Amino acid sequence: MAMLGVQKLSHLLPSLRQADQKPQPSVQPEPVFTVDRAKVPPLFWKPYIYVGYRPLHQTWCFYFRTLFHQHNEALNVWTHLLAALVLLLRLAIFMGTVDFWGDPHALPLFIIVFSSFTYLSFSALAHLLQAKSEFWHYSFFFLDYVGVAVYQFGSALAHFYYAIEPAWHAQVQAIFLPMAAFLAWLSCIGSCYSKYIQKPGLLGRICQEMPSALAYALDISPVVHRILVSPNSATDDPALLYHKCQVVFFLLAAAFFSAFVPERWFPGSCHVFGQSHQLFHVFLVLCTLAQLEAVALDYEARRSIYEPLHTRWPHNFSGLFLLTVGSSVLTAFLLSQLVWRKLNQKTQ
Repeated sequence: MAMLGVQKLSHLLPSLRQADQKPQPSVQPEPVFTVDRAKVPPLFWKPYIYVGYRPLHQTWCFYFRTLFHQHNEALNVWTHLLAALVLLLRLAIFMGTVDFWGDPHALPLFIIVFSSFTYLSFSALAHLLQAKSEFWHYSFFFLDYVGVAVYQFGSALAHFYYAIEPAWHAQVQAIFLPMAAFLAWLSCIGSCYSKYIQKPGLLGRICQEMPSALAYALDISPVVHRILVSPNSATDDPALLYHKCQVVFFLLAAAFFSAFVPERWFPGSCHVFGQSHQLFHVFLVLCTLAQLEAVALDYEARRSIYEPLHTRWPHNFSGLFLLTVGSSVLTAFLLSQLVWRKLNQKTQ
């Protein structure tokens, strides 16, 4: 009987020890913020960039947290995010000096600031959140292209309204803004379709770059004409210097957008810094900031030139702006629905 009691006590003691021990809290593993490109679908691959990709199908909070971590889209996000914040500060300064609600000639200035902020913020969102899934990759970049189209029309309007010379206005005033709205929309269609078909060759480049090139040629024509015919030096017309800078910065941005350098020269070495798209962002931001300074100076100094032009030839630019926004948003939405169907057919 004594032996039986000892055996039962020996079985009971380990269970008592386990009951007395406090449960240790489980240690959550640190999230993996980046993987190499073999871990993500080819849709997300960037030429000559082999690491620094973010894993798919994480929570939205995860992708917002990557704003403060190194990955191959981080600099693309920050270049446009910081520029968008600068624009908000610039708008606050404008609010103290420009009567946006009382001056009928101030609305184009507000539209160019608003459209610039739109494309910068949409681009920052696209580069930050596109890694969520294939569907969201397409959808956020479609949204990015909407922002670009809105900015294209805003630029055309500001140049046509403030920077144009009377001689060029007389030649293009009937078609300029309707054509600018159409080409902005066509640029959105071409970019969205190029993204949708995922053809990196000649067809994809034509769909994306040709409409944008035509839109830019029209939008910048008042500035180019003014630079060519203006007898004034930069000291007499300081806005001209900013206009020249915006042209140079845009051409540099376009060059880096089209040619994958320097990562082509150093494959695998530019996964965080030094990508051509990052340089494209930097020069595009410089272009936008120079453009806004030029437009602001023209708004103040050229009223005696542009006020008679637009009083004599009033334009429904507000309606065209809203038409550009609406048609571009609708285009992006319809393409996103096509993507949804295509992805669903792949999984069936």
